[in-house]
Amino acid sequence: MSAWPSAEPESPASPPIPIPVGDLLPHAGNVVLLDALLDVGPSHAVAELTVRDDGLFSQPDGSVPAWVGLEYMAQTVAAFSGYWRRQRGLGVDLGFLLGTRHFTCNAGSFPCGTRLRVRADKVMDGVNDMSVFNCRVQGGSLHAECTLNVYLPSDSRAFLAGRSA
Repeated sequence: MSAWPSAEPESPASPPIPIPVGDLLPHAGNVVLLDALLDVGPSHAVAELTVRDDGLFSQPDGSVPAWVGLEYMAQTVAAFSGYWRRQRGLGVDLGFLLGTRHFTCNAGSFPCGTRLRVRADKVMDGVNDMSVFNCRVQGGSLHAECTLNVYLPSDSRAFLAGRSA
């Protein structure tokens, strides 16, 4: 059974999500790169963050490499999954980024202090717990986008132990 609904509601955008984004991710501490989950629906999520200069990816010139945008996107997908798992009374679980296609960014880095908005739209949901999301990062004149292929098993411990859930 899928971890989330299959169709978008016809109602307008949801109010900001009152759950701290760290409670929706299997990450902890400074590995949580998102600040908030702003909106979530059956097939999308929108998150926000300020590019930090105290994080794992900070460079001496006061920026973060553009490829970190992939992690911003992956964490938005993880927050989407965590939200829907919680709605079903399940705990947050690991997901796996399998690959990306067509990553483009109009800059080589994101300046620290820049406010970014990340959107992930589910375009395919397989019966084998694999999904595809079109993602984008935007902030000011910055823009990055790609397609992420992810595996969101119903039980990551069983998967890692080599058994089906």
